[in-house]
Amino acid sequence: MTRLEDLRVKIFADGADRAGIVALAASPFITGFTTNPTLMNAAGLRDYEAFARDILLSVPDLPISFEVFSDNFDEMERQALKIAAWGDNVNVKIPVTDCQGITSGPLVRRLADLGVKTNVTAMMTNAQVEDMVPCLAGGPACFVSVFAGRIADTGRDPVPIMERALECLAPYPHIELIWASPREILNVVQADQIGCDVITVTHDLLKKLPVLGYDLEQFSLDTVRMFFNDACAAGYSI
Repeated sequence: MTRLEDLRVKIFADGADRAGIVALAASPFITGFTTNPTLMNAAGLRDYEAFARDILLSVPDLPISFEVFSDNFDEMERQALKIAAWGDNVNVKIPVTDCQGITSGPLVRRLADLGVKTNVTAMMTNAQVEDMVPCLAGGPACFVSVFAGRIADTGRDPVPIMERALECLAPYPHIELIWASPREILNVVQADQIGCDVITVTHDLLKKLPVLGYDLEQFSLDTVRMFFNDACAAGYSI
């Protein structure tokens, strides 16, 4: 049974809660961070740059990914260059396409040529990974985020797709594969077993990590006690 201390896959915390990010930065099991406009909007954040710069003051030495938020490639490039300048530990998240499905490959190639560390995001197919590799091959260390959780949401097993992505990236050690949008702790184990480089885990899901490898007999007893204690607290009677 895999235990937390046995994991080889790197765990990046995914979220936009400042207090949570600062607390997780002190955890030995968290080696990086990611966020996106959806998470930031849900957290009620309105000043993108102020939030990012504040986080970077608290997380100056772990990789952290911030995403562009335009649907125009020229504007994406302008934003990417600005975001990249905020810190040496910043990766700029670039969506794999624009909202019309046009590939961002040419932009990713230009940014790689300029030495910008990117994180190509919202990928779900091996064809997308294969198409992006030539754009990243000559650049600095970077990530590609394949949304395994969303793949699983469609009823498909993401493991073969992630394994093929790893094969595609094997000749390029500077391009690391992120298992993105996991739905359960089992996904952390799956990512670890296939040799995935990184998995992003939300703050809520991270709370379940201590249960990894937990004894099932004890877990059963804990659950029985939970039901009993909650019934007592509610004062139920029949």
